[in-house]
Amino acid sequence: MKISTKGRYGLTIMMALAKKQGEGPIALKLIAKEHRLSEHYLEQLISPLRNAGLVKSIRGAYGGYILAQDAKEITAGDIIRVLEGPITPVELMDDEEPAKRDLWIKIRDAVKDVLDNTTLDDLANYEGDNSQDAYMFYI
Repeated sequence: MKISTKGRYGLTIMMALAKKQGEGPIALKLIAKEHRLSEHYLEQLISPLRNAGLVKSIRGAYGGYILAQDAKEITAGDIIRVLEGPITPVELMDDEEPAKRDLWIKIRDAVKDVLDNTTLDDLANYEGDNSQDAYMFYI
């Protein structure tokens, strides 16, 4: 399973809102500028997040977006599912060998477990060490 820019930038938006939670609405323009992302692209991503009840929009001169729930109540899985659809690393086939089918199910469940047990608060307040080498995993 490969998370597209929709999921990656959606997490960026939500993490930015979580970091500023309680400080009032945040304009997408500010998030786009801080993260060097296209404001137009972020506008396309915020709509499904709003429709899913994860963010609220505030109109007016000092308007913008706020989280609809506490950051501890929103998981990475919630965000990814809204923007990417169901979490299915491999399509299961009816005639799949049982051993392979079981492997695909275990991989799917492991990915779901990580996403569903990582809250937006965890991501927004992450303080890991940056000494670890960056790895790219393709599943």
